[in-house]
Amino acid sequence: MKTLAAVLLLYGVVAMAQEAPEKGGHEVQVWTGGGHSVSGGTSNTGVFSLGLRYGWVLTDLHGPSFLKGNFEYAVDAVPLLLVFQPANTAYGIGLNPFALKWNFAPRGSWVPYFELGGGTLFTTHDVPTGVASINFTSGAALGFDHLGNKITCSLEARYVHISNAGLTRLNPGLNTVQVRFGLGRFGK
Repeated sequence: MKTLAAVLLLYGVVAMAQEAPEKGGHEVQVWTGGGHSVSGGTSNTGVFSLGLRYGWVLTDLHGPSFLKGNFEYAVDAVPLLLVFQPANTAYGIGLNPFALKWNFAPRGSWVPYFELGGGTLFTTHDVPTGVASINFTSGAALGFDHLGNKITCSLEARYVHISNAGLTRLNPGLNTVQVRFGLGRFGK
């Protein structure tokens, strides 16, 4: 029992030693996620994606009490996206050049965050079926980073809206709730 307590204490000290998001730093991450459609758009559709992130921490910690945190700007490249529709499976790629992330002040080795973002999506079939193969994405996420010894793990719940922004007459859109997991690192 004493050995387990010592290991847990050592892990906590080492985990806290990794750099947290701080001004002038950056985030590098590989992530994957997936989810299913929800009401408000096309139904019976699933999504799976794999991506890369690079972020820049732009501010020092500031703000009142529990809202205290710093601001990060990030870009996501999405080299693999699958949209499982009743009519077909659309393969796609995307670029999300707009990710605004608020990293709350670290709580030990945990860094909760909130994010808003968006970008573009290009697919082999129309998404939703019969609408458009070029779409735009917008979304919001709530999650946390766990600062490990060498690797940071992230886990988040993400709402994503996919639509053609009214560029065609038909624009039902696709709304999904997804879970996303990432492995990466904060550094200077």
